[in-house]
Amino acid sequence: MLTSKQRSKLKSLAANLDPVGQVGKEGIGENMLKSFSDCLEARELIKVHILENADGEPQQIGRELAARLGAECVIVIGRKAVLYRRSSKKDFNHIQLV
Repeated sequence: MLTSKQRSKLKSLAANLDPVGQVGKEGIGENMLKSFSDCLEARELIKVHILENADGEPQQIGRELAARLGAECVIVIGRKAVLYRRSSKKDFNHIQLV
C-alpha cells in the first residue's frame, strides 16, 4: 500500500510518460497482461490508456489491471491509469519512494 507522499512522487514521475498500451472493448487479455508485466519489470512505472469502448469504468479497469499484475494503481485520471510495481531485477536503478 502506497502512502500519499509515495503516490504523489509517482504521479509526478508519470506526468511525462507516454502510455505503453491500451485497454479496449476486448477487455484485459492474457497477452496484454504479459506485455504490461514485462513493461513493469523493465520500468516499474507505466501509464495505460483505457479506450472509451472498454467495458466498465476506468477506475474499475485500473484497479483490476493492478490486481491482476500484482501492482499498485497509483491513479486513474480521465482514461489513463498509472501502475507501479517494484522490479525484481538486481542491479536495477529502482524508483526511490522515500
